[in-house]
Amino acid sequence: MKQLHGTDQRTLAWINLYGILGALEELCAMDEEARALVADRDVAVGFRVAGGPRATLRFAGGQCTLEEGDEHCDIRLPFASPEKFNGMIDGTVTPIPTKGLTKVKFLLGPFTKLTDRLTRYLRASEQDLQDPEFFRRSTTLMFFVIAEALSQIGNRDRIGRASAANMPDGVVCLRIEGGPAAAIGVRNHVLRTVKRAPEKPMATMSFGSMEIARELFDGKRNAMASLGTGEIRVQGLMPLLDNVNRILDRVALYLA
Repeated sequence: MKQLHGTDQRTLAWINLYGILGALEELCAMDEEARALVADRDVAVGFRVAGGPRATLRFAGGQCTLEEGDEHCDIRLPFASPEKFNGMIDGTVTPIPTKGLTKVKFLLGPFTKLTDRLTRYLRASEQDLQDPEFFRRSTTLMFFVIAEALSQIGNRDRIGRASAANMPDGVVCLRIEGGPAAAIGVRNHVLRTVKRAPEKPMATMSFGSMEIARELFDGKRNAMASLGTGEIRVQGLMPLLDNVNRILDRVALYLA
């Protein structure tokens, strides 16, 4: 897999696991069809990436939660390198479980259908986006993927770490007016995304509407121009906001 514009495969693996697959949490919470796929399931799928992340997706009662580590999974999917794991996300690599072979039907059935549905939302067609509810869900999922990718890049990407090194401790609120919100916490130059609005942010970056956010996510709207028109509003501690904005530029490269 070729690197793009100075991006690296290890950082991409963290984005793919915590950002892309992590979005299954929100998908199961908001989408009835996704929830139905795992409504009667109680199974945990662990991912172990050599030289990269380890995490577990736990499905129970129609809900999904992402947990750090893979020690308590029912099915374990190992990957020899970040490149191999990223290949699974791209659909070019098929992993072989080292634990839970008797549960492989879950991977081939409900789990594959679930990830296919997530892909439909994240790579939405213009026709699908004509439906207002689909548009809302798709944009919300993209927002949370971007919010998580921001922290992973700030912690692991070479250029992202340079920005994080200039960030004071504090919490940044990212939000879409009338839509989702997330907190980016910074402590000792390490970033962590929490998928809910913080109570007392030191800085806020707010997108004026779901439509404005979507055009920004799709590269159809210029962020600097939107700041000038007030369609993106920022307030609070500028060293936090300036460096969040720099890392967001890297997010666009990794998610391209």
